[in-house]
Amino acid sequence: MNSSAPTAGTSVSESPRQRRVSGLGIWQSIGPVVVCLALLAVVVISNPAFLTGGGPGILALQGTFILLVALGQATVLNVGSIDLSNAAMAVLSAMVLAMTLGDLGPIALVISVGLATLIGAVNGLLIAYTQVPSFALTLGTLGILQAASLVISDATTVYVKGSSDILMPLFGNFFLKMPWAFWLAVLLAIVMWLLFKFTRTGEAMTAVGLNETGAIFAGIGNRQVKVMAFAISGFFAGMAGVMIIAQGGAASSFGLGSDLLLPGIAAAIVGGTAITGGVTNPLLVIFGSLTVALIPIASAVVGVPATAQSLVYGLVIIVAVALTMQRQSNAIVK
Repeated sequence: MNSSAPTAGTSVSESPRQRRVSGLGIWQSIGPVVVCLALLAVVVISNPAFLTGGGPGILALQGTFILLVALGQATVLNVGSIDLSNAAMAVLSAMVLAMTLGDLGPIALVISVGLATLIGAVNGLLIAYTQVPSFALTLGTLGILQAASLVISDATTVYVKGSSDILMPLFGNFFLKMPWAFWLAVLLAIVMWLLFKFTRTGEAMTAVGLNETGAIFAGIGNRQVKVMAFAISGFFAGMAGVMIIAQGGAASSFGLGSDLLLPGIAAAIVGGTAITGGVTNPLLVIFGSLTVALIPIASAVVGVPATAQSLVYGLVIIVAVALTMQRQSNAIVK
């Protein structure tokens, strides 16, 4: 008999490998927060007036748009897909809102957000029922939406002509030096966390992202799940469109919102969302969004030339993803 075998009532201590895996899991859970705080510390040390001045407001302003797009992107990534069209959806939604707000008032909000949600759902339907890869299909949708934005705006800036006071409180009122718009985005992130954590719909999305074939055998409607995920991405794009109008009072194909695609993807991944699917935490995406918003601020504060800021942006993203990405010892990272 092997005298080293554990007997009843005796505890088996963790092996070094188990401790490493456990420690890695803890780091992956708090990594996005640590990276965000470290970058914020660099900014504060270089410019102590950042926190006492208007720094938090500027950070939250930039982070609001990125967070909304990132939440939609994270939802789609969680089911093993990607949405390259959600930033273009945000711009188109903002244009529709700018054109209708003066005449329709609050109803225009429902129309603009509803339109983006519908476009997202159509993306999901096409991907689910035609088996076209999400990368290719949403790339095509991106081109269509950009063309549509140019046509309906005559390639000019579309200004709100009335009822703009409806949206004024979003960026006109502050809590803890940050606009209400940012806190609304945070609230939506909390709602998404509750969805993934405590509902069957959220569990189904994660299951499809982890193993779609297994999810199908388990009776999960993978097609419906994908349609839902892309509809949610469209909804968040529509909300980003609302914020574009609330902040700028106008929309343009080349203006605010047109450059949100890459930051949105980066924020979702820096926030711990696995690009291979099945892993996301909307609460951590908040910190991923703030990290992405902090990168140009930190670069400027420490004196990085504008020509080199893209290099810093890329390096920080790579390091942050390497530190925060969920991995398993037996998994292949694609």
